Amino acid sequence: MTTYYIARGETLSLNADTRSRQRGSFIELPDGITHYELTGPDDGELVFLLGGLTVPLFYWDGVVGHLHHRGLRTLTYSAYGRGYSDRVTGPYNRELFVRQAHDLLGALDVPAPWHTVGSSMGALIGLGLLPRTHQQTRSLTLLGPAGLSDGDAPAVKLATTPRLGAFLGRNFGQALLRSHLSHNVRTPDQVRALTDMVGATYECEGSMYALLATLRDGELHRQQEAYRQAAGLDVPTLLLWGDQDQVTPLDRLPEVKGLLKPRRCQVLPDCGHMVPFEYPEKTAVEMADFFAGIQRPPTA
Repeated sequence: MTTYYIARGETLSLNADTRSRQRGSFIELPDGITHYELTGPDDGELVFLLGGLTVPLFYWDGVVGHLHHRGLRTLTYSAYGRGYSDRVTGPYNRELFVRQAHDLLGALDVPAPWHTVGSSMGALIGLGLLPRTHQQTRSLTLLGPAGLSDGDAPAVKLATTPRLGAFLGRNFGQALLRSHLSHNVRTPDQVRALTDMVGATYECEGSMYALLATLRDGELHRQQEAYRQAAGLDVPTLLLWGDQDQVTPLDRLPEVKGLLKPRRCQVLPDCGHMVPFEYPEKTAVEMADFFAGIQRPPTA
């Protein structure tokens, strides 16, 4: 029996018919069905791309072609509650998302080593995955990473208050989502493209419940220790950040550098929170160059 609510505007049931109209593949994992795409050169090193709080696998569309051009293979997927992956009935905590990523790698039996890339909340998933897979992980890339704030923002408190959050989600969730997305990127064209891409998947029943449950359960704040632990695993790390990020502001960069000790850090000018969506080619070039050079000694 489903325990999530159905919000206003959620008119699609996630079933075989709905999924048959989508590109990509679907796989049954222990916690539910996951929508994924494994594409690019068959013999290329794998880049495992982990998305953020609101986005489906299509978020990476602008990046993957450039990575394929550099001879890299890519695995993208939608986290539970996003895109056309299942809406689950249990807690939307970080363990769920880390387990999903780990289960997907195992079910597809992808060859090691691979490069793990996480954007925003996906960075926290990548950090949580790393202790389980660090011997198979050639590098870790974090883009506008989450987990550094104290979680005391009024909007977060309202959305995660049990009865009030459910009321807001059911009746005003779509409007709140559009407002949130408008702060993630900089230009009107990017806002429209992002809203269209994400909004289409939020027509699926249970989407708004999953989003607010993740804000409540997802351990998205005060995660400095996860960065510190990752540094101790000695996996080469790249950090990319937009200089106009309004979600994870640039003033957090010195703290992350001190905790994570990345081998390379690059701040992208005129870029907001969604680095790979706003500058896909530049993001892909930065990552591919880093991957190609990690066998060499680090440079200052």
